[in-house]
Amino acid sequence: MQLSVVTPYWQDRAPAENLELAKVADRLGYPELWMGEMATYDAFAFATAVGLNTEQIHLAIGPLAVSVRTPMTIAMGTASVANLTGRTTHIALGASSQVVVREWHGKDRRRTATHMDETARIVRALLNGEKANLEGELASCKGYRLRLDAPESAITIAAFTPAAVRAAARRADRMLLNMVTSTSVALLHTQLREASEHAGKPMPRLAVWLPTAVNPTRESIDQLKRGIVGYLAAPGYSEMIAAAGFSELVEFARTRPHPKEILDAMPDELIATIGLLGSESEVAAQLAEYEAAGADEICIVPATAGDDCGERTLRALS
Repeated sequence: MQLSVVTPYWQDRAPAENLELAKVADRLGYPELWMGEMATYDAFAFATAVGLNTEQIHLAIGPLAVSVRTPMTIAMGTASVANLTGRTTHIALGASSQVVVREWHGKDRRRTATHMDETARIVRALLNGEKANLEGELASCKGYRLRLDAPESAITIAAFTPAAVRAAARRADRMLLNMVTSTSVALLHTQLREASEHAGKPMPRLAVWLPTAVNPTRESIDQLKRGIVGYLAAPGYSEMIAAAGFSELVEFARTRPHPKEILDAMPDELIATIGLLGSESEVAAQLAEYEAAGADEICIVPATAGDDCGERTLRALS
Protein backbone atom coordinates (compact mmCIF):
# COMPACT_ATOMS: atom_id res chain seq x y z
CA MET A 1 0.00 0.00 0.00
CA GLN A 2 1.36 3.39 -1.03
CA LEU A 3 1.60 6.28 1.44
CA SER A 4 1.39 9.79 0.06
CA VAL A 5 0.97 13.25 1.61
CA VAL A 6 -1.75 15.92 1.45
CA THR A 7 -1.12 19.62 2.05
CA PRO A 8 -3.60 20.32 4.88
CA TYR A 9 -4.21 24.09 4.55
CA TRP A 10 -5.08 24.32 8.25
CA GLN A 11 -7.01 27.53 8.90
CA ASP A 12 -5.06 28.21 12.09
CA ARG A 13 -1.70 28.14 10.28
CA ALA A 14 0.00 30.41 7.75
CA PRO A 15 -0.62 29.26 4.14
CA ALA A 16 3.14 29.34 3.40
CA GLU A 17 3.58 26.43 5.81
CA ASN A 18 2.21 24.14 3.10
CA LEU A 19 5.17 24.79 0.78
CA GLU A 20 7.57 23.92 3.60
CA LEU A 21 5.55 20.77 4.30
CA ALA A 22 5.87 19.85 0.62
CA LYS A 23 9.65 20.16 0.89
CA VAL A 24 9.66 17.90 3.96
CA ALA A 25 7.56 15.25 2.17
CA ASP A 26 9.89 15.42 -0.84
CA ARG A 27 13.02 15.15 1.31
CA LEU A 28 11.61 12.12 3.14
CA GLY A 29 11.01 10.33 -0.15
CA TYR A 30 7.22 10.29 -0.35
CA PRO A 31 6.20 9.50 -3.94
CA GLU A 32 3.28 11.92 -4.28
CA LEU A 33 1.87 15.15 -2.86
CA TRP A 34 -1.84 15.95 -3.09
CA MET A 35 -2.82 19.63 -3.22
CA GLY A 36 -6.46 20.60 -2.87
CA GLU A 37 -7.80 24.11 -2.93
CA MET A 38 -9.07 26.16 -0.01
CA ALA A 39 -9.34 29.92 0.51
CA THR A 40 -5.60 30.37 0.00
CA TYR A 41 -3.55 29.46 -3.07
CA ASP A 42 -4.87 28.69 -6.51
CA ALA A 43 -4.21 24.96 -6.88
CA PHE A 44 -2.31 25.17 -10.18
CA ALA A 45 -0.16 28.09 -9.04
CA PHE A 46 0.72 26.30 -5.81
CA ALA A 47 1.49 23.04 -7.61
CA THR A 48 3.87 24.90 -9.92
CA ALA A 49 5.63 26.42 -6.90
CA VAL A 50 5.93 22.96 -5.31
CA GLY A 51 7.32 21.44 -8.49
CA LEU A 52 9.95 24.16 -8.79
CA ASN A 53 10.97 23.89 -5.12
CA THR A 54 11.24 20.10 -4.74
CA GLU A 55 13.33 17.37 -6.31
CA GLN A 56 11.29 14.26 -7.11
CA ILE A 57 7.79 14.16 -5.67
CA HIS A 58 4.89 13.66 -8.09
CA LEU A 59 2.09 16.22 -8.00
CA ALA A 60 -1.63 15.49 -7.57
CA ILE A 61 -3.89 18.52 -7.93
CA GLY A 62 -7.38 18.58 -6.47
CA PRO A 63 -10.06 17.47 -6.05
CA LEU A 64 -11.29 20.48 -8.00
CA ALA A 65 -15.02 21.20 -8.20
CA VAL A 66 -16.32 20.36 -11.67
CA SER A 67 -19.13 22.89 -11.23
CA VAL A 68 -16.58 25.70 -10.94
CA ARG A 69 -13.96 24.99 -13.62
CA THR A 70 -14.53 23.91 -17.22
CA PRO A 71 -12.85 20.79 -18.61
CA MET A 72 -10.63 23.04 -20.72
CA THR A 73 -9.35 25.07 -17.75
CA ILE A 74 -8.74 21.87 -15.76
CA ALA A 75 -6.80 20.25 -18.59
CA MET A 76 -4.92 23.46 -19.40
CA GLY A 77 -3.91 23.91 -15.76
CA THR A 78 -2.76 20.31 -15.39
CA ALA A 79 -0.74 20.35 -18.62
CA SER A 80 0.75 23.73 -17.70
CA VAL A 81 2.03 22.45 -14.36
CA ALA A 82 3.41 19.26 -15.92
CA ASN A 83 5.20 21.11 -18.71
CA LEU A 84 6.53 23.99 -16.60
CA THR A 85 7.86 21.79 -13.79
CA GLY A 86 8.83 18.68 -15.76
CA ARG A 87 7.12 16.71 -12.99
CA THR A 88 4.48 14.00 -13.32
CA THR A 89 1.20 15.77 -12.56
CA HIS A 90 -2.14 14.12 -11.81
CA ILE A 91 -5.58 15.70 -11.50
CA ALA A 92 -8.52 14.92 -9.20
CA LEU A 93 -12.13 15.93 -9.84
CA GLY A 94 -14.84 16.32 -7.21
CA ALA A 95 -18.22 17.83 -6.41
CA SER A 96 -17.21 20.06 -3.47
CA SER A 97 -19.92 21.59 -1.26
CA GLN A 98 -22.83 23.91 -1.88
CA VAL A 99 -21.01 26.56 0.16
CA VAL A 100 -17.94 26.50 -2.09
CA VAL A 101 -19.77 26.15 -5.39
CA ARG A 102 -22.71 28.48 -4.83
CA GLU A 103 -21.54 30.97 -2.20
CA TRP A 104 -17.87 31.30 -3.18
CA HIS A 105 -18.23 31.00 -6.94
CA GLY A 106 -21.88 31.78 -7.67
CA LYS A 107 -22.33 28.58 -9.68
CA ASP A 108 -25.00 25.88 -9.65
CA ARG A 109 -24.14 22.50 -8.17
CA ARG A 110 -26.35 19.92 -9.85
CA ARG A 111 -26.06 16.47 -11.41
CA THR A 112 -22.50 16.37 -10.13
CA ALA A 113 -21.87 12.69 -10.89
CA THR A 114 -22.88 13.20 -14.53
CA HIS A 115 -20.83 16.37 -14.64
CA MET A 116 -17.77 14.53 -13.26
CA ASP A 117 -18.21 11.71 -15.78
CA GLU A 118 -18.33 14.10 -18.75
CA THR A 119 -15.55 16.31 -17.40
CA ALA A 120 -13.24 13.33 -16.84
CA ARG A 121 -13.83 12.10 -20.39
CA ILE A 122 -13.07 15.50 -21.91
CA VAL A 123 -10.04 16.19 -19.70
CA ARG A 124 -8.56 12.79 -20.58
CA ALA A 125 -8.89 13.51 -24.30
CA LEU A 126 -7.39 16.98 -24.01
CA LEU A 127 -4.44 15.78 -21.90
CA ASN A 128 -3.79 13.12 -24.55
CA GLY A 129 -3.50 15.87 -27.16
CA GLU A 130 -6.79 14.89 -28.79
CA LYS A 131 -9.73 16.96 -29.91
CA ALA A 132 -12.47 15.82 -27.60
CA ASN A 133 -15.83 14.61 -28.84
CA LEU A 134 -17.85 16.99 -26.69
CA GLU A 135 -21.42 15.87 -26.27
CA GLY A 136 -23.99 15.93 -23.49
CA GLU A 137 -24.34 18.86 -21.09
CA LEU A 138 -20.86 20.18 -21.91
CA ALA A 139 -21.36 20.22 -25.69
CA SER A 140 -20.88 23.99 -25.83
CA CYS A 141 -17.16 23.40 -25.16
CA LYS A 142 -16.59 21.83 -28.59
CA GLY A 143 -13.73 22.72 -30.87
CA TYR A 144 -10.86 22.97 -28.39
CA ARG A 145 -7.51 21.26 -28.47
CA LEU A 146 -4.50 21.93 -26.23
CA ARG A 147 -1.10 22.73 -27.69
CA LEU A 148 0.32 21.22 -24.48
CA ASP A 149 -0.32 17.65 -23.44
CA ALA A 150 0.30 15.48 -20.39
CA PRO A 151 -0.68 11.94 -21.37
CA GLU A 152 0.94 10.42 -18.27
CA SER A 153 -1.43 12.37 -15.98
CA ALA A 154 -3.80 10.11 -14.07
CA ILE A 155 -7.38 11.20 -13.43
CA THR A 156 -8.93 10.69 -10.00
CA ILE A 157 -12.59 11.08 -9.11
CA ALA A 158 -13.55 11.83 -5.51
CA ALA A 159 -16.61 9.72 -4.73
CA PHE A 160 -19.02 9.02 -1.91
CA THR A 161 -22.39 8.43 -3.61
CA PRO A 162 -23.23 5.39 -5.78
CA ALA A 163 -23.51 7.60 -8.87
CA ALA A 164 -20.04 9.06 -8.28
CA VAL A 165 -18.63 5.55 -7.74
CA ARG A 166 -20.06 4.52 -11.12
CA ALA A 167 -18.48 7.59 -12.75
CA ALA A 168 -15.12 6.67 -11.20
CA ALA A 169 -15.44 3.10 -12.48
CA ARG A 170 -16.07 4.35 -16.04
CA ARG A 171 -13.57 7.19 -16.26
CA ALA A 172 -10.96 7.28 -13.49
CA ASP A 173 -7.54 5.81 -12.84
CA ARG A 174 -8.17 6.29 -9.12
CA MET A 175 -11.15 6.84 -6.85
CA LEU A 176 -10.63 9.06 -3.82
CA LEU A 177 -12.38 8.87 -0.45
CA ASN A 178 -11.98 11.55 2.20
CA MET A 179 -11.98 10.93 5.94
CA VAL A 180 -13.88 7.64 6.11
CA THR A 181 -13.91 4.63 8.40
CA SER A 182 -12.28 1.40 7.31
CA THR A 183 -15.78 -0.15 7.26
CA SER A 184 -16.89 2.47 4.73
CA VAL A 185 -13.78 1.80 2.65
CA ALA A 186 -14.71 -1.89 2.48
CA LEU A 187 -18.28 -1.09 1.36
CA LEU A 188 -17.17 1.43 -1.26
CA HIS A 189 -14.42 -0.92 -2.48
CA THR A 190 -17.11 -3.52 -3.16
CA GLN A 191 -19.28 -0.95 -4.96
CA LEU A 192 -16.31 0.14 -7.07
CA ARG A 193 -15.41 -3.42 -8.02
CA GLU A 194 -18.99 -4.19 -9.03
CA ALA A 195 -19.31 -0.94 -11.00
CA SER A 196 -16.04 -1.63 -12.79
CA GLU A 197 -17.18 -5.13 -13.74
CA HIS A 198 -20.44 -3.70 -15.05
CA ALA A 199 -18.57 -1.06 -17.07
CA GLY A 200 -16.12 -3.64 -18.42
CA LYS A 201 -13.17 -1.58 -17.16
CA PRO A 202 -10.18 -2.36 -14.92
CA MET A 203 -10.92 -1.39 -11.34
CA PRO A 204 -9.38 1.99 -10.44
CA ARG A 205 -6.99 2.21 -7.52
CA LEU A 206 -8.60 3.32 -4.27
CA ALA A 207 -7.00 6.23 -2.39
CA VAL A 208 -8.10 7.52 1.03
CA TRP A 209 -7.32 10.90 2.64
CA LEU A 210 -6.96 10.55 6.43
CA PRO A 211 -6.21 13.17 9.13
CA THR A 212 -3.09 11.90 10.84
CA ALA A 213 -0.92 12.48 13.90
CA VAL A 214 1.72 10.05 15.18
CA ASN A 215 2.66 10.41 18.85
CA PRO A 216 0.39 13.48 18.95
CA THR A 217 0.48 16.41 21.32
CA ARG A 218 -2.74 17.89 22.71
CA GLU A 219 -2.31 20.72 20.23
CA SER A 220 -2.13 18.27 17.32
CA ILE A 221 -5.27 16.41 18.37
CA ASP A 222 -7.25 19.62 18.82
CA GLN A 223 -6.23 20.80 15.36
CA LEU A 224 -7.45 17.57 13.77
CA LYS A 225 -10.71 17.78 15.72
CA ARG A 226 -11.35 21.33 14.52
CA GLY A 227 -11.07 20.06 10.96
CA ILE A 228 -13.94 17.62 11.54
CA VAL A 229 -16.48 19.98 13.11
CA GLY A 230 -18.10 20.94 9.80
CA TYR A 231 -18.58 17.30 8.74
CA LEU A 232 -20.58 16.05 11.70
CA ALA A 233 -23.93 17.25 10.35
CA ALA A 234 -23.06 16.89 6.64
CA PRO A 235 -25.11 14.36 4.62
CA GLY A 236 -23.24 11.10 4.15
CA TYR A 237 -20.56 11.90 6.70
CA SER A 238 -23.03 12.26 9.57
CA GLU A 239 -24.58 8.84 8.89
CA MET A 240 -21.14 7.23 8.64
CA ILE A 241 -19.94 8.82 11.89
CA ALA A 242 -23.17 7.86 13.67
CA ALA A 243 -22.80 4.25 12.50
CA ALA A 244 -19.26 4.24 13.88
CA GLY A 245 -20.62 4.76 17.39
CA PHE A 246 -20.96 8.54 17.66
CA SER A 247 -24.70 8.96 17.09
CA GLU A 248 -25.22 11.23 20.11
CA LEU A 249 -22.51 13.59 18.87
CA VAL A 250 -24.08 13.65 15.40
CA GLU A 251 -27.53 14.39 16.80
CA PHE A 252 -26.05 17.23 18.84
CA ALA A 253 -24.28 18.63 15.78
CA ARG A 254 -27.54 18.57 13.82
CA THR A 255 -29.04 21.06 16.31
CA ARG A 256 -26.52 23.58 14.92
CA PRO A 257 -24.77 24.58 18.16
CA HIS A 258 -21.75 26.89 18.16
CA PRO A 259 -18.69 25.13 16.65
CA LYS A 260 -16.86 25.44 19.98
CA GLU A 261 -19.64 23.48 21.68
CA ILE A 262 -19.25 20.70 19.11
CA LEU A 263 -15.48 20.73 19.57
CA ASP A 264 -15.84 20.44 23.34
CA ALA A 265 -18.21 17.49 22.94
CA MET A 266 -16.04 15.62 20.44
CA PRO A 267 -14.00 12.70 21.87
CA ASP A 268 -10.43 12.14 20.71
CA GLU A 269 -11.44 8.61 19.68
CA LEU A 270 -13.32 10.01 16.68
CA ILE A 271 -10.01 10.94 15.01
CA ALA A 272 -8.78 7.35 15.31
CA THR A 273 -12.06 6.16 13.73
CA ILE A 274 -11.94 8.32 10.60
CA GLY A 275 -8.20 8.95 10.60
CA LEU A 276 -4.87 7.81 12.01
CA LEU A 277 -3.99 8.73 15.60
CA GLY A 278 -1.71 7.29 18.25
CA SER A 279 1.69 5.73 18.72
CA GLU A 280 3.63 4.32 15.78
CA SER A 281 2.37 0.82 16.52
CA GLU A 282 -1.24 2.00 16.91
CA VAL A 283 -1.12 3.89 13.61
CA ALA A 284 0.48 0.87 11.91
CA ALA A 285 -2.46 -1.25 13.08
CA GLN A 286 -4.94 1.33 11.78
CA LEU A 287 -3.16 1.38 8.42
CA ALA A 288 -3.41 -2.41 8.26
CA GLU A 289 -7.19 -2.16 8.75
CA TYR A 290 -7.52 0.23 5.81
CA GLU A 291 -5.34 -1.97 3.63
CA ALA A 292 -7.43 -5.02 4.51
CA ALA A 293 -10.56 -3.02 3.62
CA GLY A 294 -9.24 -2.44 0.10
CA ALA A 295 -7.30 0.83 0.20
CA ASP A 296 -4.42 0.92 -2.30
CA GLU A 297 -3.12 4.28 -1.14
CA ILE A 298 -3.36 6.21 2.13
CA CYS A 299 -2.95 9.96 1.77
CA ILE A 300 -1.69 11.45 5.03
CA VAL A 301 -3.23 14.80 6.06
CA PRO A 302 -0.77 15.65 8.85
CA ALA A 303 -1.43 17.79 11.88
CA THR A 304 1.09 20.63 12.01
CA ALA A 305 0.11 22.23 15.32
CA GLY A 306 2.57 20.84 17.86
CA ASP A 307 4.46 19.21 14.98
CA ASP A 308 6.28 21.70 12.76
CA CYS A 309 5.31 21.02 9.11
CA GLY A 310 4.03 17.63 10.26
CA GLU A 311 7.61 16.37 10.21
CA ARG A 312 7.31 14.08 13.25
CA THR A 313 4.35 12.28 11.72
CA LEU A 314 5.78 12.19 8.20
CA ARG A 315 9.16 10.94 9.41
CA ALA A 316 7.54 8.19 11.48
CA LEU A 317 5.49 6.93 8.52
CA SER A 318 8.21 7.31 5.88
